[in-house]
Amino acid sequence: MRREMSEHSFKNRKWGYRMLSHIFQPIQIATLQLPNRVIMGSMHVGLEALDHGYERLTAFYVERAKGEAGLIVTGGAAVLPEGGGGAGFTNIYADEHIPPLYNMTRAVHEAGGRIALQLFHAGRYAYKEMTGLDPVAPSPLQAPINRTAPIEMDEELILHTIQAFADAARRAKEAGFDAVEIMGSEGYLVNQFLSPVTNQRSDGWGGDLKRRARFGLEIARQVKKAVGPEYPVLFRMSGLDVMPNSTTVEETVQFAVWLEELGIDALNIGIGWHESQVPTISMMVPRASYVWVAKEIKAAVGIPVIASNRINDVRLANQIVAEGHSDLVSMARPFLADPYIVAKSRAGRFAEVNTCIACNQACLDHIFEGKTASCLVNPLAGREWDISITPAEKTKKVAVIGAGPAGLEAARVLALRGHDVSLWERNNRLGGQLNFASQVPGKSEFKETLRYYENELRRLGVKVHLGEEATSDKLVAEGVSEVVLATGVIPRSPELPGKELPHVVSYADVFTGKVPVGQQVVIIGAGGIACDLSHLLVTNTTLSAEAGQYLAEYGIVSAKSYGSMQYNKRSITLLRRGKHVGTGLGKTTRWAVLALLKRHGVVMKTEIEYKEILPDGVRIIEKGQEAIIPADTVIIAAGSTPNRILADSLPAEMKVHLIGGAREAGELDAKRAIWEGMSVGREV
Repeated sequence: MRREMSEHSFKNRKWGYRMLSHIFQPIQIATLQLPNRVIMGSMHVGLEALDHGYERLTAFYVERAKGEAGLIVTGGAAVLPEGGGGAGFTNIYADEHIPPLYNMTRAVHEAGGRIALQLFHAGRYAYKEMTGLDPVAPSPLQAPINRTAPIEMDEELILHTIQAFADAARRAKEAGFDAVEIMGSEGYLVNQFLSPVTNQRSDGWGGDLKRRARFGLEIARQVKKAVGPEYPVLFRMSGLDVMPNSTTVEETVQFAVWLEELGIDALNIGIGWHESQVPTISMMVPRASYVWVAKEIKAAVGIPVIASNRINDVRLANQIVAEGHSDLVSMARPFLADPYIVAKSRAGRFAEVNTCIACNQACLDHIFEGKTASCLVNPLAGREWDISITPAEKTKKVAVIGAGPAGLEAARVLALRGHDVSLWERNNRLGGQLNFASQVPGKSEFKETLRYYENELRRLGVKVHLGEEATSDKLVAEGVSEVVLATGVIPRSPELPGKELPHVVSYADVFTGKVPVGQQVVIIGAGGIACDLSHLLVTNTTLSAEAGQYLAEYGIVSAKSYGSMQYNKRSITLLRRGKHVGTGLGKTTRWAVLALLKRHGVVMKTEIEYKEILPDGVRIIEKGQEAIIPADTVIIAAGSTPNRILADSLPAEMKVHLIGGAREAGELDAKRAIWEGMSVGREV
């Protein structure tokens, strides 16, 4: 059997490599030879702020090097104090910063990897609270995401900053980095000079395109001069700002041509600014939506072009390169979700890839909250120096009750460590409330998480009992010694007159399709689940994307008409006693979800008092005035309580661990659930 498995794995490896022949073609950037065309894009993960910060960051990069990333690009390294994030940030503006970075590059090289340092200046995005210094910018225009207005840079500071980029590049080379990347995208300083939105100067550094481009071009020129013509220099340029009245596509292409003329060795194409009101990297953005931008630039230059944004599958990356959209593909967050995404894909083990779902909840949300980055689907991300999953000293028979995200991760880690694991789920499907989330338009990526767990449980030999209620007698009969209770929550029913009426239903029954939903809907509760449910209920699910493309292509409907057809005429009102709607949604995605719901007519009422549910509506008091909100369906989404019913019936000698909703009720929190599942899996 072992020999058969070995031959099967070998066949998979050959098939995977053949299938991905374009993305696994080597490519050269200046003198740097890359074994494949997948770049791990730059991410600030915040580990530098912790004790042993550079050791932690090194461990993070080494794991990705072992996973066969073609080239790792570090998080931004500040070229000047006012352009970074203070002491808890990678800095490269002094020679004293070289030694810890040298240790990092040496470790990455020993692991077989290649690593580039990103040269970074935030400009008006830099926070005074972190640097202790006023931010600087081409013009004194305050960013909407910063509490501090920037100081306008004078000629002396501009020239000093250009030289700082060059000096930083020299230090990066001395520290052993294989290349540098100049950060000129995402609305940071170089991008701010290029855009007429943020550059309103009338001197030699602003005005027409040539003068707005001068700052970035001079940085490119001086960096190349500092490191020499043979040393690889990449430029992360904004392919599309997604900002009204910003740099045009024609201007962007011209900027790319000028960069090539100056000797830049590769162009990494970024999309969008942090302040843009258009989502560019969240789950609601379809995969590879912006590779066309890279193709526009690739058509105008002869140096390698790198596509990015919402590419989370090496097979998709291969298709992008095969079809000539770009020469390489940058994936950042997918390396948080699975450091071995490249190695697994090269071996044809696609089902084993833990796919990034672009939820942002543990990566970007953490960074914007001043925390270190991790990953919802891979809580080991960012913790490589601290924790690992090792074989159990003593194997046990362990039962995991409940197959939501907490139970799935617990069962996976327990089995990975060698325990004899059974997983019990009273419903006929794995996933728990992940099945609710995956139905919501723009959240289908959750299906990838379910696919991953289904494969892992099968691969690791977990005995799965679907459609079967776990009982004390069954667990005793199986010889179970420890139980992980991941039974989730029981929806709370508020004490409200009329809640027993036939048109009053639970959010869980709506998601599972057990009850019909009318045209006038009131949802009691306005957290993340209520917002997701609203999005599902206003969407015309019978009109597929393929149908829309067909109708538009043949001119049967206009793009505007198709947009309106995507949403039905259902009236939805969200009610909440508190002040805020969507509190269970992530910081970087909440604004987009609420804007979408408002755009499609969802009414949100906060700080109201409930009086009663009537046969034809809900009576409330709003701002001291009584009102009746019409409804033919009232949905209860007003919190929950832990489901610990089984725990009380288990024998005293059977050790019980509570995780997920069974431990603490609240909004659906897959991040906490998976973390607790992993933690208990390591503990038993």
